[in-house]
Parts: sequence; C-alpha cells; structure tokens
Amino acid sequence: MEGQLEPRPGPSDGRPADPSTLRISDAERHQVAEILREAAGEGRIDLDELDQRLEATYAARTYADLVPITFDLPAHRPAAHPEPPRRARPSPVVPGPDHEHHVAIMSGLNRRGAWVVPRRMSVFAMMGGADLDLREASFAAHEVVITVNAFMGGAQITVGPHTHVVMEGVGIMGGYSGPDDRTPAELDETSPTVRVRGVAIWGGVAVERKPLSRKQLRRG
Repeated sequence: MEGQLEPRPGPSDGRPADPSTLRISDAERHQVAEILREAAGEGRIDLDELDQRLEATYAARTYADLVPITFDLPAHRPAAHPEPPRRARPSPVVPGPDHEHHVAIMSGLNRRGAWVVPRRMSVFAMMGGADLDLREASFAAHEVVITVNAFMGGAQITVGPHTHVVMEGVGIMGGYSGPDDRTPAELDETSPTVRVRGVAIWGGVAVERKPLSRKQLRRG
C-alpha cells in the first residue's frame, strides 16, 4: 500500500542485527579506558591523546563507536566481542597513622608519590599552601578525613578516578571546589572515600580528579 512503511531488517524477519550496533555497558567503557591508560604508560599515545580518547570512550554508545578509539593500539580487543568485566580492584587500605597535623605558614606542604593517607589529616595554611597528590597513595582507612583550614592560603588535592570525594568545607570570601567530571569517576565497592572539610578565609581548597601521569603509570 502506498505510503506504508516497510519493516526494517532485524531478528523479527530472520536477519540478525549487526553486533556493532549493540549498546555497550559501563564495564566495557572502563575496559577500553584501561587499554588507553596502558598505551599511555608505554608511550604509544601522549597525554593529550589520552584525554581525547578517554572523552570519546565515555561518550561512546555502541561497539562501533569504540572501534576508532583503539584500532591502532596493540592492546586493542575487537569491539564486537568484548572480554568479561575485570574483577574489582584490590582494596587500597593498608596499616598507617591514625592522625597527622601539618602547619604551612608562608611556606608549603607537598605530599605525592607512594605514601599513606592517615585516617585523620589536618592542615593549617596561612599565606601558604598544601599540594596533596593521592593518586599513588594508600589509605589507613576505607574513609579518611582531610581538614584544611586556610587563611589567605589554600590547598590543591589531586585524586585518581577510583577515589570517592565528599566536599564539606566552608568558604568565607574564599571557597571549596571540585572535583569536576573532566576525568570520569570509576568507583566500585573497593573505592576509598576522602572527606574534605574545613574553613577557607580569603583562600581556597580545590580537589581535582586526574588519571595517573605517564611517569606514574610506568612506576606502577
């Protein structure tokens, strides 16, 4: 009949759907993200390419969308036949200190690399600052609290995709911010929780989520 739509080919008429058009799961996006991070650690792609490909990975909807993201990498897996999701990561909790207190007055505090975040950590920064990189750190508890009280100073806290962040600080002519979604969170039941508290007066405390750097990936 004129004007009547013809049925589309598909399972109903005996023709199987193209596997590349099927929807992908979050676990498969995470799998491709791991392949990209391994490639960056081996120097196959640079950090700018890593950021671009990760953005495309988390925006992907079908297996066909994933094909151009990893087609030139040795670790590539055929998108139409994904591997089963990987097991949950081991817990990052290790024995460590219960409390640490730090003061930065017209000076700075820097913690990065492999270190243990205590159960309770407090920092007082006056006309100074703290730079805390938690991406390679272990944690003394599944939930830790970092209290930063800043006066004309502040703190930069960097976490990895696997860390859950709760912001509870108060800003007075200053502020607490982050993390944003430029680096997507990859959380599961083993993810540690970091609560960031305190008061910032004429200063600020920022939390940023970043993947491991190329140097950190090589060390790992």
